[in-house]
Amino acid sequence: MKVDALDAISPVDGRYREKCETLAPYFSEGGLIRYRIRVEIEYFVALCELPIPELRGVSKKKIAGLRNIYRNLDTQGLKAVKKIEKTTNHDVKAVEYFLKARLEKLDLGKYAEFVHFGLTSQDINNTAVPLSVRDAIREVYLPLMDTLQKKLSSLVRSWKDIPMLAHTHGQPASPTNLGKEMAVFVERLRSQLDMLAGVPHMAKFGGATGNFNAHVAAYPGIDWPAFADGFIKGMGLRRTRVTTQVEPYDHLAAQFDAMRRINNILTDLCRDMWTYISMEYFTQSIRKGETGSSTMPHKVNPIDFENAEGNLGMANALFSHLADKLPVSRLQRDLTDSTVLRNAGVPMAHTVIALKSLLRGLEKVKVNRKAIGHDLESNWSVVAEGIQTVLRRERVEKPYEKLKVLTRKNQAPGREEIASFINGLDLPDKVKKELLALTPFNYTGVTVTR
Repeated sequence: MKVDALDAISPVDGRYREKCETLAPYFSEGGLIRYRIRVEIEYFVALCELPIPELRGVSKKKIAGLRNIYRNLDTQGLKAVKKIEKTTNHDVKAVEYFLKARLEKLDLGKYAEFVHFGLTSQDINNTAVPLSVRDAIREVYLPLMDTLQKKLSSLVRSWKDIPMLAHTHGQPASPTNLGKEMAVFVERLRSQLDMLAGVPHMAKFGGATGNFNAHVAAYPGIDWPAFADGFIKGMGLRRTRVTTQVEPYDHLAAQFDAMRRINNILTDLCRDMWTYISMEYFTQSIRKGETGSSTMPHKVNPIDFENAEGNLGMANALFSHLADKLPVSRLQRDLTDSTVLRNAGVPMAHTVIALKSLLRGLEKVKVNRKAIGHDLESNWSVVAEGIQTVLRRERVEKPYEKLKVLTRKNQAPGREEIASFINGLDLPDKVKKELLALTPFNYTGVTVTR
């Protein structure tokens, strides 16, 4: 029975369902069943193509019909699997029995015992799940990240000539420019996405304890490790060759940890944008009918960045647990990975929700040049770094200490006081002119334009 959004326990399937439902084909119960059936059928086909002598009678036409089972699997088929599971109390065995019944309908019943031949459940699960994770990353996650990267890159270009007061330790610091500060996030995200792309999608396929015991007992003359390598490669994955009953999940953990690091960068971005809004460096466009506060009519809250930050935190809590727990299993296997792995889509969902909120927030912000300019004009002390550095070049004695005395007063020096200080120095007019040209508006260093 489909759960109404008002009855959903998790906001992922309730309040936020529309924002992350694109992940359902990969991580829902139905999605997992589809991937399992796909792996089982492709394995059966691979045995036919090996060929196993007893499967020589399976024609290419029949193989096309087999593949249509997972390609055309509808809700009725999924429910049939779940109905079988009520009896077996075993989800993968239910898939096996479902497929054996389908082989009967295709007049392939005499070959039915080669469905799930020599396998354990984890050969199916540890191939199906990496496939679903790979597809979700490629088809949902990376396109969203690409959209975000393009949006940030456009802001870099639009804002590259806007000088802005920097803040280190919450205090006024050497000026920067707004575009460059966005470029920091573009650079960080690009680096981490490259690292994510470098992690291979690994699968396990080797029987009950990874040694092909049953396969070798039935057909000792076949090179089963080579067969499994080829089969898994054909599925678009790489096989971990030495395993217990389960794939050790080290690479899957690396993927989750990479996404966690990316989410940390996005959290940093959300907090910076929130702070800039609170400093009035940005205003936010107002949507008709939207309410900021239930009691304060004037408020336009930075809710998109707050929503994104909260969901990134939820995602990272789960990514961390998945990355920490999955590689740890007692002896040749315990069952703790099974229930944990079923949640692989949940942190992905929170991440997708966060990305969409972040993109919406970035679309709404507008630069408040007046506020940014006011802060620059009010903080002439920030050019002291540049002045004392030039004075070092000119061999002036203790320039840092001289600027320290000038700038650490109850009343910070303004344009006139800085100019008076420079004019009072025993320096050539050319150097004084050079120093007088420094302002909070142009003391911004190298402008990043990409």
